[in-house]
Amino acid sequence: MSETITLGGDLTVRRSGFGAMRLTGPGAWGEPEDRAGAIAVARRAVELGIDFVDTADAYGPGNNEELLAEALRPYPEGLVIATKVGQARPGPWEWVPLARPEYIRQQAELSLRRLGLERIDLYQLHRIDPQVPLAEQLGTLGELRDEGKVRHLGLSEVTVAEIEEARRHIEVVSVQNRYNLVDRDHDPVVDYCEREGIAFIPWQPVKLAELDSGGEGLASVAGELGVTLAQVALAWLYHRSPAILPIPGTSSVRHLEENHAASELSLSKEQLARLG
Repeated sequence: MSETITLGGDLTVRRSGFGAMRLTGPGAWGEPEDRAGAIAVARRAVELGIDFVDTADAYGPGNNEELLAEALRPYPEGLVIATKVGQARPGPWEWVPLARPEYIRQQAELSLRRLGLERIDLYQLHRIDPQVPLAEQLGTLGELRDEGKVRHLGLSEVTVAEIEEARRHIEVVSVQNRYNLVDRDHDPVVDYCEREGIAFIPWQPVKLAELDSGGEGLASVAGELGVTLAQVALAWLYHRSPAILPIPGTSSVRHLEENHAASELSLSKEQLARLG
């Protein structure tokens, strides 16, 4: 099982990433309830060797990027901060696709400023805006890449057909869709990404509320290995495809360490068969 993945042919990171969304307030809105604790989680992630951190301008909005900059600057060599654009936030738990060209440009400049970067290594379209021609959204992202403000481009919550359409306009190096052991609707996208050399970044890689539906197989494998159900669910992702780059998120240092340890778990063929 490969420990690393390369995005765009030149950006190699470990397959154990970190999703930073939970380092904001409830509903991905405002400041975290424990700012010092959130900063400690981000710093511990880097201490563990995690070199891929996923955020978005919509988390906070803006607060998440600012917190990561406060916690991690000066950034260690090789650390990749990936961010996203294309979602407006009317309030907590509210998300509205917004990817007009002028908005994308505005948000790119704000993300660069908040993160303290000269270039965003991976800039992802958070959602396709149905009110704007896709070619305009992608064209703007491509311009930002040509201008040197962005290194690589990715998509989020897309179908295979949408990825193929996007690739007519830009080079797509990553796709970020909801996917986990008990939510496999995007199996065709995972397989497509593996065939095409595109990184697949599952958001919500562990849905704790649904782990019980993993059945006796999940519980038995966890018991055999002496680990948690969540760790087995994460380990399954690493085995599912070499294209997968999990980004489990948490606001707890203990859970962060448990999640990271899952990347070192080895599942046998028989155990994988029991997980389905």
